[in-house]
Order: sequence, then C-alpha cells, then structure tokens
Amino acid sequence: MRLDSLLNLEKDNWKRTLVIIFFAQLTSAVGFSTIFPFLPLYVAELGSTTGLKLEFLAGAVFSAQALTMMLTSPFWGVLADRYGRKVMVVRANAGGAISILLMAFAQSAEQLVLLRALQGMLSGVISANNALVASVAPRRHTGLAMGLLQVGSGVGFALGPLLGGMIADWYGYRTVFYVTAGLLLFSVLLVLVGVYEEKDPEEKSSQRVHFLQVWKQAFNRTGVPAAYTLRFLASLGRMLLVPIIPLFIVSLSALSMSENTFTGLVVGVSSATTTVSAIFLGRLADRVGSRKVVLVCAMLTSLLFIPQFFITEGWQILLLQALVGIGVGGITPGISALLAGLSLHGEEGAAFGLDNAIDAGGRMVAPLVGSAVAVWFSLRAVFLANGVIYLLAGVLTGWLLLKQKGNGSRRRVSAPQG
Repeated sequence: MRLDSLLNLEKDNWKRTLVIIFFAQLTSAVGFSTIFPFLPLYVAELGSTTGLKLEFLAGAVFSAQALTMMLTSPFWGVLADRYGRKVMVVRANAGGAISILLMAFAQSAEQLVLLRALQGMLSGVISANNALVASVAPRRHTGLAMGLLQVGSGVGFALGPLLGGMIADWYGYRTVFYVTAGLLLFSVLLVLVGVYEEKDPEEKSSQRVHFLQVWKQAFNRTGVPAAYTLRFLASLGRMLLVPIIPLFIVSLSALSMSENTFTGLVVGVSSATTTVSAIFLGRLADRVGSRKVVLVCAMLTSLLFIPQFFITEGWQILLLQALVGIGVGGITPGISALLAGLSLHGEEGAAFGLDNAIDAGGRMVAPLVGSAVAVWFSLRAVFLANGVIYLLAGVLTGWLLLKQKGNGSRRRVSAPQG
C-alpha cells in the first residue's frame, strides 16, 4: 500500500504537491540567487587566460546561461510530458547543483562562462515547477497556485543575494557555490520524498509524437502564441532596467545612504511588493479571470513608468518601483495561469518548456535594449521605453480578452496524437 493511501491524502494530492514545490522553489531560488551579487567580482578574481576583456566576460557569465536555457528548455518540456514532470524537477535541481558546484573549482573566467552555459542547459527549475503544479492543480485554483510559486521564487530571490554576499565576505566566493549546491540538493530530496506523481494512462499515447509535432500542437492552441508574446514582453520589461537602475541612482541627489545600499533597497522593496501582491492577485485571478488581472496590472504598470522620467529624488523612485512591483506580481503568475488554462492536459511540460525559453530570450535581450536606449537617448528614456512595453502587453491582453471570453478553461483530456 502506498504512503498516500496510509495518510489518506490522495484526494488532496495537488495541495500537498503545491506546498512541497513551494518550499522547493523557495530553496532553489535562494540557492541560485546567492551567486548573483559577486559573479562579476569572481570573474575579475579568476582572470582571463585568453586575453578577453573582463568586462566582456562579466556580461557573458549572465548571457551564456540565458542563451543555453532558451535553447534547451523546449526539449526538457517535451521530455517532462513523456516521462514525468517530477523527474524534470529533480533533474533541474540536480543539474543546477552539479554545475554550480563545479564553479567553485573554476580556474579562469572562461571556464566560469562555460559552466554557466552548462547550468542553463541542465537547470530550468521554475518552468519544471510550473509544469508540475499546472498538471495537478484544478483549473479553478490555477491562479492561486501560480501566485504561491511566484511568492516562493520572490522570497528566495530577495533573500539569496543577501545570504550570498554575507557568505562571500566571511568565507570567500567559492564557499557560496558549496552552499548553493547544498540548497539545491535539499530541494531534490524534498521533491523525491514528498511528491507523488501519477501519470494518466491516456497521456502515454503522446509519448510517440515527435518533438516538432508537440511544439506545433502547443502553438496551435488558441491564444497560446499571444500568451507567449505576453511572456516575452513581461520578461523584457522586468529586466530592461537591470543595467540602468544603479547608474540612474548615482545621478540622483540628496540620498540618505550610499548608492550601492540604496540600489539594493530599491530592488529589494520592488521584489517584496511583487511577492506580497502575487498571492492576492493570484486568488483574484481565480475569481475574475487571469486575462483581466494581467490587463489591469499591465496598464497600471505602464502608467507608473511615466512619472519615473521626471524623478529627482531617491524616495520617488523607491515609491514608484514599489508600486511597479505590485503590478508585476499580477502579471508574471497571471501569464502562467493563463498558459496553464490554454494548454491541454498532458502538454504542460511542453507548454512551460517553451514558456521558459521565451522568458530566457527576454532576459537575454533586455539588458542590450536598455543599454541601447540609454546610449541613444538618455537614462531617463529607458523608463518611457518600459512604459511602452507594458502598454503593448496590456493592449495584447485586451485583444485576447475580446477574442476569447472567459478564463481559458483547461480541458482535462490528453493531448491528441499527431
């Protein structure tokens, strides 16, 4: 007799899975983000063995991971539908643990870039978690489920950089990689022990379908291409300010603390409001529809970027970025819930694998676009560009609302073969 039967939890298996994946997402987010604060400094410490400029290598450490994740995530997604989403969650955390542990032994910046590329190929934890939860959660609770996962990643990414910076100061950069690998392995154990996934017999027929056919089927679902476009715009808007915020804050006057500390405060407050709002807006999306929540949040976020063009003091950007975080808290999980509702049961892995690839593409392009706007126009112009991006997201969501009313009920049938 299975442990599920002994505990009489089978009927609430999706709730237990959600809780476990929430903690796994929190742990892995803390782990992955611990290395963010000092990666460029670690590049400088390792040095180059090929004569490449350290500035280029510092940028490559981030873009290499996003590029390989963009290329490999669709394949992992299809394999999740074929062999189980739990297996892919375990694979993503274990792959991340192995690649990050190897970074502790890197002897040059070039080796670190290659290992970051390997991390992008083997990981993809968030999309794996989303696919697993989307496959088990009832449609009427999808918004809440995706909101909780956003909370887990938000809290993790808020705590991780602080933890990583403290460990790096006390024990050195390499120790952070050991700690990160340990946290990811803990997530592996958590999922292995706590999550039970029973694959529907009717899903097995889709295992013989070719990769390209699976992706074609996913894209052919009504509204799915629009949802992917929304994801790209949301990723682009979320990351556009990454290279700009520190430079813009330096240009402000009358700061009550150092520029570095204030930059961390702005990013942290925005992450905090995103995390808190995600759970409430996720529940609201279950009642009124994900499209409506994404539409309102995108439009309000677009409007909030207009006054940021005129900022002259630190408290103004702190307040406005906190409000932007509330909007992002509705947009990010709202798109996930929308995609879950539009995808057929049995296609969650493929749908969220493609979703993760598109998100990685946005993360890869965004810093380049933000820097180009700043060079061609000004630092302040990047805020207006961000407003335009979210305006486009809102217009697209409104079009999607008019084209297909309702909240995209998820049809609990298997993906058709061929």
